[in-house]
Amino acid sequence: MPSATTTAKSTKNQTMAHVLTFRTARFDVSKETPNPFNPFAGQSVLVWLRQELMKAGYTATEPDTEDWGWYIDAGGLGASYLVGASADSGGTEPDVEWTLQIEKMRSAKDKLLGRNKMTSDDPLSAAVERIVRAGDAIEQVSVDRET
Repeated sequence: MPSATTTAKSTKNQTMAHVLTFRTARFDVSKETPNPFNPFAGQSVLVWLRQELMKAGYTATEPDTEDWGWYIDAGGLGASYLVGASADSGGTEPDVEWTLQIEKMRSAKDKLLGRNKMTSDDPLSAAVERIVRAGDAIEQVSVDRET
């Protein structure tokens, strides 16, 4: 997954992703399907998040792999998003630090014209934050909404 520092920078026509981090032992990364590209976990947290987003009225695909981790495509309220997840589960502690990155998808025309940017009050980002904060055994939630 691109680093939060790399991804959190904005340009005039490009909006940054929102990044949430948290710690939990709630998800058993040892039971995840191995990511063929790298050792990062992410499937288990996205399976849970997908179910919660669908309960909240959003659409979401099954988790899939990418070279930086795992992702789902999500949509609602006329917008589409890529929600990425990764965690380095190589430690011996069951408590894992997770990173979720939410990026609003925009057409090339929208980017050129500066339209449909992700804002600090983005509804999907807010929904993800509410879901994570309400989750059992989830601690140290941090949100970066630089736009």
